[in-house]
Amino acid sequence: MRKALLLGSTMLALPLAVFAMAGDTDERLQALRDEVRDLEEQRDAIVTAADEAGADLTDEQVEEIEALQGKIDAKAKQVTIRENLVASRTGAGRKSAPAPTVDANGNRVVGTPAKRNLGAKGGFTSLGEFAVAVMKGSGPGAEMDQRLRAAATTFGNEGTGADGGFAVPAEFRADIWKKVTGEDSLMSRCTPLQTGSNSMTIPKDETTPWQTSGGVQAYWEGEGVTIPASKPALEMSTIRLAKLTALVPMSDELLEDAPGIESWLKAKAPEKMQAKINTAIIDGTGVGMPLGVLRSASAIKVSKESGQSADTILFKNISNMWSRMYGPCRRNAVWLINQDIEPQLDTMAFDPAATDKFPVYLPAGGLSASPYATLKGRPVIPVEACKTLGDAGDIILVDLSQYMALTKTGGIKSDASIHLYFDQNLTTFRFIFRMAGQPWWGSTISPQNGTMTRSWATYLEDR
Repeated sequence: MRKALLLGSTMLALPLAVFAMAGDTDERLQALRDEVRDLEEQRDAIVTAADEAGADLTDEQVEEIEALQGKIDAKAKQVTIRENLVASRTGAGRKSAPAPTVDANGNRVVGTPAKRNLGAKGGFTSLGEFAVAVMKGSGPGAEMDQRLRAAATTFGNEGTGADGGFAVPAEFRADIWKKVTGEDSLMSRCTPLQTGSNSMTIPKDETTPWQTSGGVQAYWEGEGVTIPASKPALEMSTIRLAKLTALVPMSDELLEDAPGIESWLKAKAPEKMQAKINTAIIDGTGVGMPLGVLRSASAIKVSKESGQSADTILFKNISNMWSRMYGPCRRNAVWLINQDIEPQLDTMAFDPAATDKFPVYLPAGGLSASPYATLKGRPVIPVEACKTLGDAGDIILVDLSQYMALTKTGGIKSDASIHLYFDQNLTTFRFIFRMAGQPWWGSTISPQNGTMTRSWATYLEDR
């Protein structure tokens, strides 16, 4: 046991009690490191078993890995605290560099750094710098960047690099999530719900205020007459999350250009995901993906006019779609269109046969004074997922606040690996986003007076 510390040219004696405490702390510190290593081995064994079986991780395995990761993080914080305590007691101020070691993959690693808080970016200045560090630190004999060994992970390796994957740091995940829910995303117009599990059960009341049977009722009655009783009529709807994934392989040459890889990773994968989400909200089957507007039992398909020419849209079509939209939904409704139909809208008038024609459709800016064109006073939004001119779904009137978009807490999860395309010198980045979507409405509603049903969504049939 060392009993003195050389500072400059002066030897300072330290109390024996300090060394005794330092010894105890060192023993506990080593024990904590061993516990962290054991937990990491348990976590990595789950991933390895799934890889050997050629299967994706099950929901239960993911939850087990996340629980182990939580324990690892907690233990790692204690390691950091005790390391700082030992340094302060000995007055060392710094530690000599440990001898280089080699991990399970044969990668050269200097020391065994404790997990530490490197900020939201994991100690990296950009996503490009992070990607380059993954590439350079994962090859045989390479010295691993210590920021990778301390970076937060979703699952898989943290310190051993056994599966060659490192998670994208938290701040970069947040940036991708914001782009997916950006201005051009239909999901941003839906009613958002979040869950920590993979499903949610929602009670729904689908009775109308004017319905005279079923559900809560109100009555006009005379004085002294017994008030009739009624009770709620609720239905239960269980929604299970589906998984949307994007696998992005990149060459080592591309990874060498940090600005290029940052713009590509932050834009391309979210653009692909956004397009898939938009398409599912409009025309999803509801099997392994959200249920789309066009396939919903509560959306109304409006018939074309008698003798209407193919690939046309008439003012009468617009009026019929508008009349079937439930009144209170109109204030939030938007028109979703394929841009192929815009020439039809540009020449539309109230009475095509009249000498003085008045436009129905107002283009963006100008008369509408709006960033979007308007039709019946509501925004007209071009969406690539809408069908082409003449097909059902080329124009849709919808109140997307009546559509629930259920996502899993945490947003997009991201991982990286060099092993999938190792023989091609590619590093692969994987993005996973869990969501489900469906209308709140299970069916159309009948009006209090009249026979024409109402809905939160209407669209024009094939022409």
